[in-house]
Amino acid sequence: MGNRGLSSYALFLLALLHSSFFAVAILDPLDFLALQLIRKSLHDLPGSNFLASWDFTSDPCNFTGVYCESDKVIALNLGDQRAGFPGLTGRIDPAIGKLSALTEFSIVPGGVFGSLPRSISQLKDLRVLAITRNFISGNIPPSLGRLRSLRTLDLSYNRLTGKFPRSIGTLPELTNVILCHNNLSGSVPPFLSQALTRLDLKRNALTGSLPDSFPPSLQFLSLSWNQLSGPVDGVLSRLDQLNFLDLSFNRFTGPIPVRLFSFPITNLRLQRNWFHGPVQPSDQVTISTVDLSHNMLSGQISAMFSSVQNLYLNHNLFTGQVPVSLVDRLLAASLQTLYLQNNYLTGIEINPTAEIPQSTSLCIQYNCMVPPVQTPCPLKGETEKTKPTALCNEWKG
Repeated sequence: MGNRGLSSYALFLLALLHSSFFAVAILDPLDFLALQLIRKSLHDLPGSNFLASWDFTSDPCNFTGVYCESDKVIALNLGDQRAGFPGLTGRIDPAIGKLSALTEFSIVPGGVFGSLPRSISQLKDLRVLAITRNFISGNIPPSLGRLRSLRTLDLSYNRLTGKFPRSIGTLPELTNVILCHNNLSGSVPPFLSQALTRLDLKRNALTGSLPDSFPPSLQFLSLSWNQLSGPVDGVLSRLDQLNFLDLSFNRFTGPIPVRLFSFPITNLRLQRNWFHGPVQPSDQVTISTVDLSHNMLSGQISAMFSSVQNLYLNHNLFTGQVPVSLVDRLLAASLQTLYLQNNYLTGIEINPTAEIPQSTSLCIQYNCMVPPVQTPCPLKGETEKTKPTALCNEWKG
């Protein structure tokens, strides 16, 4: 081949460098094949064209939702993230486990179904696994406990069943665990990560008592609508970074820890459990919403609750007079909701001619007193204004 031939060959190679064929060739072959298999198993829902850009005659690193570094796929965000856009349907192909450099895998809300591939546990660099509001079913693979770099696990609003894998609790880097609105069973495992800030397990079928401790870093804890039981005072007393706590609709027992009311919580929901005993915070409670309704709490209502904006103490065993400070705050519209119905309260100092602000809501019926003012109660409230005398005398006795 002469010099002229060599020059022509060089020009051919140069053209090849800029061709779409070469653009495909620069991606790692295993990643390229994995993306092809993933694409075959997923489809756009009507109204979505997310996968239209997935044309394998061009560079996959330019596909919508695919992010590369060098010749490897490092993030895969499937589905149009804009609000109101339909997502994807189909299954997650086990080939996802071949994307060896993947650090983030997410699927927006849609109609993706089937089980979570066990091959995901091969992604040793994965930091974010977020597949929410789809139809993922079956168990959470215990092998996900191998993802030692995982920080966010969000599989909420799916159809997952089976026991909560204890291996998830051993992951050392976890910051967010969001598995709400599934049908997971078994107990809540202990969590070893000292960086965990959010744990949301509401609306599952979890049973048993809470683990001996949660990481003190925890700021958001929601375990509502499960079948959890046992005392909580020993566990919660150490979580002084909490800003949201919801344990409602369970079977927790024992006293409510007094320290809880001094934590930086904005919303405290402990209703519909079996908590009992007195509740006497040592300082003014600055939590915006406190719901302790439908328990077996007793003793007098503390004046320390007068700084709360929405206070629900109804359906308990409280006795005595309603603190004057609560009434004053209600009339000043600082206390917006005060529900005290269905207790054993014997008095409330409020002028029958007092004008209760329209922005507030007071319900005091079905106690051991005649309500001095008539106020609208919840639609499902008690129909009788006062408890029968026999009931009140029996409680006194």
